[in-house]
Amino acid sequence: MDKSIFIRLRRGGLRLISLLMALLMLFSIALADEMPSPTRNPDANPYDSDHPELLDEDQLVAAAAILIEEHTGRVIFEKNPDAIMYPASTTKIVTVLLGIMMCEMDEVVTVSARAVNLPEDSSTMGLREGEQIIMRDLLYGTMLRSGNDGAIAIAEHVSGSVEAFVDLMNEFAVLNGCYNTHFVNPHGLHDDAHYSTARDLAMLTRVAMDNETFRKIAGTTSYNLPRTNAQRSRTITTRHKIMRVPTEDNPNRHYYQYITGVKSGSHSRAAYCYVGSATKEGVDLISVVLYSNSSDMYGDTKKLMEYGFSQFISVTPVELYNMNPITLEASNFSLNDTMMGQVTLSCVPADEAASQVKITATKDEVEYMAGHLRDTVLIEYARDFSAPITAGEVLGTMTYVTQEGDLAVFNLTANRSVARRENIPKTLEEIVAETESDENPFPPFSLDLLLIFLSPLIAFVVILLIARRIYRRIHKRQERLPRNSRRYLK
Repeated sequence: MDKSIFIRLRRGGLRLISLLMALLMLFSIALADEMPSPTRNPDANPYDSDHPELLDEDQLVAAAAILIEEHTGRVIFEKNPDAIMYPASTTKIVTVLLGIMMCEMDEVVTVSARAVNLPEDSSTMGLREGEQIIMRDLLYGTMLRSGNDGAIAIAEHVSGSVEAFVDLMNEFAVLNGCYNTHFVNPHGLHDDAHYSTARDLAMLTRVAMDNETFRKIAGTTSYNLPRTNAQRSRTITTRHKIMRVPTEDNPNRHYYQYITGVKSGSHSRAAYCYVGSATKEGVDLISVVLYSNSSDMYGDTKKLMEYGFSQFISVTPVELYNMNPITLEASNFSLNDTMMGQVTLSCVPADEAASQVKITATKDEVEYMAGHLRDTVLIEYARDFSAPITAGEVLGTMTYVTQEGDLAVFNLTANRSVARRENIPKTLEEIVAETESDENPFPPFSLDLLLIFLSPLIAFVVILLIARRIYRRIHKRQERLPRNSRRYLK
């Protein structure tokens, strides 16, 4: 992404907006200080894992949560989604994304004293003052180990100072419509004025997961940090238990097989938070859980994801079409055709881009779209359906408009051949086609053609001769009649 997009923003105006939002939210932040320890509502109905579609918000320990479909941003489930909360280290989602967007992966970053001068209980990736590390390794370390030192190093390298980078973070949040978010630092350590909401974090994560580099980093569980000028090479692993595959030595009940990232966070005022992404059978979801406990932040995430997967399915336009394919009846088909000219059109992607398109919606919505195909796609036919028809012949196209406004085109092809009936007159289209394809605009000479042109003349001459003969006979008959000279005398 071009760095100038941020430079062109009116920094002063956006800072003013952030300041006003901070003042407006002080009262809400104060209320958060009085929140009880995260516990499950004792009056909630027991959660039934066999029926995840029955999830109720009281079955979540989290004080605030949201679940969205990744590609559309559609909200599937929510609980206090706009409540002002502390995001803790989920803040690093924005920090790492901006590092990716604003830097080359091989840029060398020099770690400052400020980056390593952190509270003793800070999570770090183990950087040392003066250490030189490439940006790629810094990003992985910040995400996998939740390195506060890494977050500061990214901020200083991108913007020259933590303060300038925080301004950039707030501008980025506003740019993406997150008006209930205000950052004070790049790592998420507690500050009363450092806050967000479940909805805003979901929106920011959706933007982040659209970046292939971020998506790869967020889904990584183990990474080898190469040797630097200050340290030997070492392997780091994710802190997220929900992403760690169980082993005999570590059964890990928190693991979720469909999880694909992204970031946890915790401190005494934020409790435990988790922003997650998961994919199952083509459905991509993003969840946010805020102010839960160390175990239930993963349990709440699983409940949200399972609810989403029970509600939504993903189909390609081809699969949607195949639920109710178009069947046509060809005209002029051979009398030997056992299917009486009936042809079913197969749907085939016209290019690679079309083959990658998918539609995510509820089961009922998909069934409705299949039953009302012409309300969902544009069908255009290439010709009439007169035999002969060849199997695989393109008879039309189907166009689907994606969520981004792109056109995905699919060819509609005949599933079988249909022979033409013998001795049937040619259609106008066939006559025109033959005429246009003939290099000689005049038809070749033949006796039949001559007779066609001379027939009217011959008929006229014959009629004329017959009329003349009849006239002569009548005239001769009249001449033979006796003439009475007195006939008309009085």
